[in-house]
Parts: sequence; structure tokens; C-alpha cells
Amino acid sequence: MSSDDSNNISPISRDADAVACSPSSTAVTYSGNPSPSSLPTVAPDPLSWPPDGKLCLEWIQHLMSVFEWSSRNLAPSAFPSVFPVPVFDALVLTASKILHKEPNCLQINIPDSDSTVVVVGDLHGQLHDLLFLLQDAGFPAQNRIFVFNGDYVDRGAWGLETFLLLLAWKVFMPHRVFLLRGNHESKYCTSTYGFEKEVLAKYGDKGKHVYRKCLGCFEGLPLASIIAERVYTAHGGLFRSISVTPSRRSKGKKNRRINLIPEANALCLGSLEELSKARRSVLDPPWEGLNLIPGDVLWSDPSMKPGLSPNKERGIGLLWGPDCTEEFLKKFKLKLIIRSHEGPDAREKRPGLGGMDEGYTIDHDVESGKLITVFSAPDYPQFQATEERYNNKGAYVVLKPPGFDNPEFHSFEAITPRPKVNPYYDFEEVIDSDEDLDLASMVTTDL
Repeated sequence: MSSDDSNNISPISRDADAVACSPSSTAVTYSGNPSPSSLPTVAPDPLSWPPDGKLCLEWIQHLMSVFEWSSRNLAPSAFPSVFPVPVFDALVLTASKILHKEPNCLQINIPDSDSTVVVVGDLHGQLHDLLFLLQDAGFPAQNRIFVFNGDYVDRGAWGLETFLLLLAWKVFMPHRVFLLRGNHESKYCTSTYGFEKEVLAKYGDKGKHVYRKCLGCFEGLPLASIIAERVYTAHGGLFRSISVTPSRRSKGKKNRRINLIPEANALCLGSLEELSKARRSVLDPPWEGLNLIPGDVLWSDPSMKPGLSPNKERGIGLLWGPDCTEEFLKKFKLKLIIRSHEGPDAREKRPGLGGMDEGYTIDHDVESGKLITVFSAPDYPQFQATEERYNNKGAYVVLKPPGFDNPEFHSFEAITPRPKVNPYYDFEEVIDSDEDLDLASMVTTDL
């Protein structure tokens, strides 16, 4: 079976081609919290890249087993023994070629009348919860589309495994698995919240190479999607309109003049056409000119206060009220906005908005539809400075025909126990949420 997902693949099916594609292995399955007897006890075979470069379901199941086993049995520095650098290079290169060809805003059309769409929020390196989610929702399949809404890495200890697993699914089923970008898929965030150090710890003298390849792959992640012409999904949310006036002196990009409206009360919502033309390859600030729209899409938050204003709490992006949600839905004939970006630590500081105890909130309920926040990392963050934890559930959203605008929420608790592991960032000193960021330090240099 090739990576062409024209074949019908059920969550548990194995055909002859799939079995022959990879060394035999025991796939990891979960039914609630795994008991020690249900976990792999024998080291799985190391991963190798298929000679024809085509992934199959058996290869991905083997990958899941390898990551599960290594997270519980290997020191981080031994990770290359099960996932060698050449396999990493092949996977990231193949996935990057697919991602960079996709538009800023994906138009996800529904192939069949019985198809469903699963929307997943922040994962933050919580590999074991992702493995459970995939079993609980069912693997990606011909009639089951997945949209992952960013923040795959940072804060959790298995950001690399989480990101690589999702890339493998993307390569295997490129038209059924869609990976959007989160604000943590950036150089600043990954150098602050642990992912860079995680990669260096796992790949040693090859760590800088691996990290650079990940950053390059992040650049290719699309910013948003429109599902079934009804649902807008993006990590942070809505974005402003900008005015770009070409210089009379030259048609070249270097002399293009950016006209921005400086007054906060003059801000207005951007269009899907503007989103399609944004420069998504920019990883970090300065957030100005053509970089403003990606910054808004990745960092903005909803508010109960009407209007559109700068997000002073974060120092990046926007705050938008229910009136803006109504305007956006009505203008583009949509019924639903699904975004992520806010965990329980952020939400406890947001008066008027619901908490993240169940992994989701309905933030705006307006005439034309709803605005939803979904967060898929339960018991978040993995490392906390106090004994009292948030104990939040994670959630994912299922959209079904015919309208795909009546969301089903599926909440789930964290897989326990998590393997013992040291954090890759100073979680006691670094801020718990994305507020009060040091914007000057976000202007980074290349490795």
C-alpha cells in the first residue's frame, strides 16, 4: 500500500501489502490507562525508511510502538538507536515537500457523504495522550479526516516524537491528515519552552542539524483551514486587514510600501484573500507589514468585550469580541470557528471566558454560529511548579455530515502514569502561559 490515500483504510485493518511493508511489530493500543502487562516488553526493531519511500499503516503502527517503548525504556540520548538520523531526514524531507505546496488556508472538501472530520487542539509533546486520542477517535482513514490545530511541541517531554508521528501520518495520507501551525512552531518558543533542548538531548552532535530541519518544516505548515465551506480553523484565530500599496518607483518586493492603520479603533478584520497572500514562512518577529497576519492567526485570543483591539496581555496579535465573530462568520458564510491556543493556565487569567476543565469551551454563541476553543493536552502542563495541578481533561471535536457545523465534543483524561523524565526547560522560572513575552528576545538569529 502506498502513501496515496485513495485506498479505504479502517482504523484496525491490515492488508497483505501493509503487513509486508515493515518488520513485524506489536502495535500499541490503549483502553483507558494502560497496565504494565499491556505495554511492549521487548524492544521493537529500529525504524528504517522504506526502499520505495512509501509509508504504509504497518510502518506507522511500528513507529507508534517504537516511540511508546523508547519513552519508557531508553534514555533520551539513546533515541537515535531506534529512530536514526537518516530516517529522520527522509521523513522530514518528504513531509516538508508536501506541506510547502499547500496553501496558507486549506480548503478541505469532504469526499463522501459518510465522512467525518476530527479537529485536534494543542498537544504540547504529550505523546501518550496523542496515542490514546488516535485510538479513541479512530485512525485517519478514507472517510475520517484529521485537522491538527498546532502546538505539537514544547513544555511536554516528547515533542519530537509527537511531531514526527504526525508527519508520518501526513506522508501516508496527505489528503486526509492536515497539520496547521501553532505559535510554538517557531524558533523563539522552541528555544524558550524546551523543544530545542529536547532535540539536542536526543540527537547529541546531530542535534543542531535535526533542530534546523524541524524549523524548516515548521515554515511549511499552513496557517488555517476551511472545512466543508462551513468551518474555519486556526490556532489562534482571527486576523486584521492590512493595506499593501506598491511603490511607483519599482514593482519589486523590496520597494513595496506597507500602509498600516495605527489607531486601535481603526482595526478591521482581514479577508480570506489577504490570508491566502500572507508570508507564512516567517517564524519570528518583527510582526509588521506582511508578517502581521500570520502573527494574528497564531497568537490572537477571543474576548467578551466587543471590538477588535491589540492583544496587550500577550504583546502579540489581537483580541476580538463576539461582534467580530459574527461579522467573520456572516461575511464568509461560515457556521463555526474552531481555535486552540489557550490551556487551563491561560484561561484562569481570562475573566468572562470559560475554563479548560473539559478540554473545550464555547466562547461566542452568536446569530450566525459559534466560536469554540479546543485543547487536547490533558493534565497540562506536564511540568508544574506547584503540587496543585489543573487536572484538566483534553478534548477533540468531531464534525459530521450533512452540515459539519454541529460539533461533538469528546473529552478524555490523561494517560497515567507518564514515564519519569526530566524537563527540558526551567519550568519553575519560565512563565506558565504565553503572556508578558520578552518581545525583544523574539528577534532571533540563525543557528
